[in-house]
Amino acid sequence: MTTRPRPLVGVSLKMYFSLARTRSYLADVATLGPDVAGSGVDAFVIPDFLNITTGIDLLRGTGIAVGAQDASWEDFGALTGEVSPAALREAGARFVEIGHAERRRMFAEDDIVTARKAAAAARNGLVPLICIGENVRIDVADAARTTISQVLAALEDVPSEAEVVIGYEPNWAIGQTEPAPPEHVVGVTTRLRDALAHRRGLTRILYGGSAGPGMFTDVAEGVDGLFLGRFAHDVANFRSVIQEIADHPLNAHGSTAEPATDRA
Repeated sequence: MTTRPRPLVGVSLKMYFSLARTRSYLADVATLGPDVAGSGVDAFVIPDFLNITTGIDLLRGTGIAVGAQDASWEDFGALTGEVSPAALREAGARFVEIGHAERRRMFAEDDIVTARKAAAAARNGLVPLICIGENVRIDVADAARTTISQVLAALEDVPSEAEVVIGYEPNWAIGQTEPAPPEHVVGVTTRLRDALAHRRGLTRILYGGSAGPGMFTDVAEGVDGLFLGRFAHDVANFRSVIQEIADHPLNAHGSTAEPATDRA
């Protein structure tokens, strides 16, 4: 039996909260440390850029990692308004979200830009969290072809041994009242896993797109965890998902991934 990767669950705050509200939320997330410890589940939170270092300080020692919502494709340079992946790593960030549907749609970030950013993140010791997904609802085979094309393009210059996370978020399910049907998610993600089987580094696949309670149980056959949105803005809901994943029979303690550690 193949050992499953250690489960992973996280939340992105996008730009929903004020400065004070984000800091309050991060302090509440820090109370989840005991829930994460010994659960066999890795967890992370991705705040806005203003609160990354605050999050790192508040979550130090909890086992909950911090990520960034984006990063430049260059380490340093004359790039006004951009954020250095090298500086993010120096600050203690672990993950960097790349290629989200909103970045692609609103900021014209194509597969080439996504690939450059993924390579820069890996080069600087960050874990690229590469978001992929079809724009409209299509059948499983076509959705798989679309997303496999996206992910292979994004990983073109990422070393095979580098750790990566793939966030499968069908664009038509983001922000909706219901997630994508479980059979669709499992059909696409199992094909994604097969397409990435050649990689030597830890590769985990998450489902995002209106994910909430019960979702992991429904799609566990195809994914290694969930990438949560507004549902997890209530920390009690975040806790319930961590517990759901921890209690699932497919959660293999002693898996191929090491628990998240503080890097500051």
